[in-house]
Amino acid sequence: MSAPVGIDALLERVRSTYTRIGPAQAYEAFLAGDALLVDIRYQALRERDGLIPGALVVERNELEWRLDPQGSHRAAEATSHDLRVVVICNEGYASSLAAASLHALGLHRATDLTGGFQSWKSAGLPVAPAS
Repeated sequence: MSAPVGIDALLERVRSTYTRIGPAQAYEAFLAGDALLVDIRYQALRERDGLIPGALVVERNELEWRLDPQGSHRAAEATSHDLRVVVICNEGYASSLAAASLHALGLHRATDLTGGFQSWKSAGLPVAPAS
């Protein structure tokens, strides 16, 4: 059995396995049709801060089931293990762990948004009110 690891060390470890993406780069990839933006923030945050237009909203506890291209509960957008997924949480922490989980499912191009939704909003990128 290995020694316990703290969350900061775990984040550092999982983030070293892929390249994270910033808001402008994520937006450009989305506009080019090269990335699926996936918002995993919980409903209260989406209602408070708004939504990224065009992002797929998937609650964190459903993420793997909705994005597994082989899964019976997959979203229509989950078409391939080669899909480039950008996971977005509120500040860029939970999304790192979620991206690592997607890598374990074989979604090798999964990444997360540095700074999360808050960095997206701060960059002046499109945000729509939650309906």
